[in-house]
Amino acid sequence: QVQLAESGGGLVQAGGSLTLACAASGSIFGRNAMGWYRQAPGKERDMVAVFTSGGPVNYVDSVKGRFTCSRDNAKNVVYLQMNTLKSEDTAVYYCNLLDYNTGRRYWGQGTQVTVSS
Repeated sequence: QVQLAESGGGLVQAGGSLTLACAASGSIFGRNAMGWYRQAPGKERDMVAVFTSGGPVNYVDSVKGRFTCSRDNAKNVVYLQMNTLKSEDTAVYYCNLLDYNTGRRYWGQGTQVTVSS
């Protein structure tokens, strides 16, 4: 089992910044992908940024140039630095880990990000 614990959400004005963090613990072995998804009210959960194992970070087009996803492999922590936030970034942000060996996908509990205009 893998547990994901997110932190760093909150309320921010448009144009501001927030940093989210996700710490993974438990049975983490081998190659995996960690990253962030978000779900706005009434919408589906969509990928924001995913740090692939040994590969580049994949970003959704709407956050390119504004968000930066980074990973501390030694600590199993993934970060999402969000700059120049817009009202359309308002959503619940979920941390995700995909275990390539088992094919299992794990989710954090979610953290609310609200951007006021």
